Amino acid sequence: MQALIPFPDISPEIFTIALFGVEFSLRWYALAYIAGILIGWRLIVMAVRRPRLWPGDTPPMTPEQVEELLSWIIVGVILGGRLGYVLFYQAGYYLRHPQEILMVWQGGMSFHGGFLGVVIAALIYAARHKIPRLSLGDSLALAVPTGLMLGRIANFINAELWGRPTDLPWGVAFPGASAQTCEGVTGICARHPSQLYEAALEGLVLGLLLLVLAFRRNGLKIPGQIMGLFIAGYGLARFIVEFFRQADDQFISVGNPMGYILQLGPTGVSMGQLLSLPMLLLGIVIVVAARNRAT
Repeated sequence: MQALIPFPDISPEIFTIALFGVEFSLRWYALAYIAGILIGWRLIVMAVRRPRLWPGDTPPMTPEQVEELLSWIIVGVILGGRLGYVLFYQAGYYLRHPQEILMVWQGGMSFHGGFLGVVIAALIYAARHKIPRLSLGDSLALAVPTGLMLGRIANFINAELWGRPTDLPWGVAFPGASAQTCEGVTGICARHPSQLYEAALEGLVLGLLLLVLAFRRNGLKIPGQIMGLFIAGYGLARFIVEFFRQADDQFISVGNPMGYILQLGPTGVSMGQLLSLPMLLLGIVIVVAARNRAT
């Protein structure tokens, strides 16, 4: 008999309140976004309150500017994440149902789109307040991994974005007909808990690495270095996890059961890998350029 882990009995909703005949629910996914943004904000404030960490012992922002920047980042995350999901993953559907594009409460957010939204918001904010862009990018890089970790844990609780079928003992039997439809598998289908793989790599491991480099190894003294490491680290982590993650339904077909966006003989490249590879390369270029400027 195959060893597997039953899916834990955790509701996606933390609590629900009924007011005037309307139900309002706080979901783990929403709490993950809120907690990630707040923790990230506090990490940046901690960094800017330590002048010795920055070039010339001068932080790029004041704590008050960090608080103002928070509003810009929230808008960038929500708009970029939603529009990225619409364009990268469900363009055909939303062309037919444009009225649903802004219905973020129905689910559907893209990290790559959210990343672009944050970049645009940060660049505009930096230009308006004459803040060094590279050091601002380093600040944001410190804040993101915590939100990624919490968001992926929320994905696991929601039983979404699960992985490919596996016979490994830590495979999870996710609920639902889609999760239990596995070609060639009879009985219960166990899948990789790829959400937790991402939480560990993109969030915990990458986040701890950046914090140690920033607070213990003078990583912020070289503008752009922490930002480049984050971009490259995320790209690498996501590229690896995509080997274990189930492709989105719209990319799967009879002739393409693995959901590759680009097929290369018996293997291929998923949409997540296609979007992550440029991040890996861009991050490496940023790190190399930053260190060359510092020499």
